[in-house]
Amino acid sequence: TSLSETNRPGGLRSGSASCVQYRLVVRDARTLQILQLYTCLDQIQYIEWSSDSLFILCAMYKRGVVQVWSLEQPDWHCKIDEGSAGLVASCWSPDGRHILNTTEFHLRITVWSLCTKSVSYIKYPKACQQGIAFTKDGRYMAVAERRDCKDFVSIFVCSDWQLLRVRVFRMNLFIFQYKILLYSLDGRLLSTYRAYEWSLGIKAIAWSPSSQFLAIGSYDEKVRILNHVTWKKITEFEHPATVASSKTIVYKEVEKSPSVETERLSFPPTRALASSLFSTQSKYDVSQVPVSLQHIKPVADRANPKMGIGMLAFSPDNCFLATKNDNIPNAVWIWDVQKLKLFVVLEQLCAVQSFQWDPRQPRLAVCTGNSKVYLWSPAGCVSVQVPMEGDFQIVSLSWHCSGDSVALLSKDNFCVCYLEREEVK
Repeated sequence: TSLSETNRPGGLRSGSASCVQYRLVVRDARTLQILQLYTCLDQIQYIEWSSDSLFILCAMYKRGVVQVWSLEQPDWHCKIDEGSAGLVASCWSPDGRHILNTTEFHLRITVWSLCTKSVSYIKYPKACQQGIAFTKDGRYMAVAERRDCKDFVSIFVCSDWQLLRVRVFRMNLFIFQYKILLYSLDGRLLSTYRAYEWSLGIKAIAWSPSSQFLAIGSYDEKVRILNHVTWKKITEFEHPATVASSKTIVYKEVEKSPSVETERLSFPPTRALASSLFSTQSKYDVSQVPVSLQHIKPVADRANPKMGIGMLAFSPDNCFLATKNDNIPNAVWIWDVQKLKLFVVLEQLCAVQSFQWDPRQPRLAVCTGNSKVYLWSPAGCVSVQVPMEGDFQIVSLSWHCSGDSVALLSKDNFCVCYLEREEVK
């Protein structure tokens, strides 16, 4: 199951799209009523809304085909076939009228226009985790390239897909390297930052919403914060196995027995009652410091060791930074960005799978591969049991852009959690 949510402009209904094998299902995000059903040519591997939510693409990588559907005109559709070149990735441009397809073996990126039916080609894209990035205003695109045994970053103008500038990064191809290069749009090298050398380096990075800070997570279990004025380090956050500061709040998840009112008991029990009786519920207790967290020693002789800062994200108001140290997989660390200090640690019973900030306020949603979603805000935190039958293991989640709901995804199903707004007195 794959899911994508959108908020449609102009007062139109917001929607969510999900796919099951060949079928694309578009639902009303508030009621989950089915709005449209589409049948694709093959099993869908990826879906994505256009920026204006008027179109949705479905990528079928095994077949090398992308199909595009219109929400306003259900009878209109578009088929893009890459043929023998194959397909490994597909995405929208910021204007929502161009589709970028990456062919097999990363031989090229093909840019297809839905308006003019024209085609542009970008050669030598590098096979890496994030090889394409757009500016916030959608005017420019950066592409990582690999040519003549050298790494390049090319800047393209999105209005005509013409090359603006190329920068060459001459790097030794070592895994054991920590290096951040900061360039301006006109190609000037603004700064280079290295924290250490000859050891596993950078694992994750994140810009703050204001672009004032760059957070760098690395394999040494630390997060370093650079400022946007001098590009120097202003602080670093360590993630020790023992939390000792009395100014840090540690919320520990503990199991609790389900409580059912005697008046509700019946035989045979209803499905909802049976589910609540036999599901393991939990709550948070505030632990007294010092607190020792579960620390895992990584296997040294395996590739991609489970160590270091694997996830980090700033809150939308720029006040908090959430991090996860893979050596301590059951914990989420929340840092106060204004004070540059550790604020809260959430200690879970299971390993943290994913977390994401509410796009409207400092509220963090966390999932750990079970049937619960955990919510934290400066006011406190809560464990919420998903009232579904069967084994619903949440492996990822996605907030609606309004912040009123969050989609919870398991391997084969999804559900939507709706949150009540606090009344302003």
